[in-house]
Amino acid sequence: MEDAILTIEEVANYLRVSDRTVYDWAQRGEIPAGKIGTVWRFKKSEVEKWVNERLSSSSVGGSVASVQVKNILSPSRVIFISQTSKHDALVELAKVLSTAPQIKNSSELISEILKREELMSTAIGRGIAIPHVRLFSVTDLVMAAGVCKMPVADFQAIDDAPVNLLFMIAAAYNQHSYYLKTLSYFSAKLKKKELRDSLAAAETPQHAYELLIAE
Repeated sequence: MEDAILTIEEVANYLRVSDRTVYDWAQRGEIPAGKIGTVWRFKKSEVEKWVNERLSSSSVGGSVASVQVKNILSPSRVIFISQTSKHDALVELAKVLSTAPQIKNSSELISEILKREELMSTAIGRGIAIPHVRLFSVTDLVMAAGVCKMPVADFQAIDDAPVNLLFMIAAAYNQHSYYLKTLSYFSAKLKKKELRDSLAAAETPQHAYELLIAE
């Protein structure tokens, strides 16, 4: 699956942008792409790497310092996950995220999270995955976090590391800038090994929550 070839439409669906935006990026050489005849095609592994590099850059969407974790995450949406498969872990965390009042359609959230993951892994390496969607049925950006007590091995991360920290983000469809800023913030924040280790070793979900809002 690493060498899967994606169409413009598939890349646009994954990135939640228009087909035209992806086409323009390809034309300008801003996204890794190649042409087969007159048609643009994208190597899945190269797009994953490109996405992760963009998310790790503090320049994406503005200053990462402007994201206030306590405004989008509550203690009740931080859990310990006991599932050992990617599908089951995602469903468990999506159900928790669905308890937020900003989520108006739980079944759509779960379905779209799983569809996104089938198209391209949201595991960004270092044991972290950040599944994320923008939906019309979401009224404001909100998130849930899960500490996997048994590492989930089938996330197909770029570095092949199993996932033990899950951060799920859902945003309203018109929150593109804030959505990218939040993804960038957590990608940068979780580069700190001490924080990752502390979260993985947290004795209670409340302790994990306090670690996330303290940084």
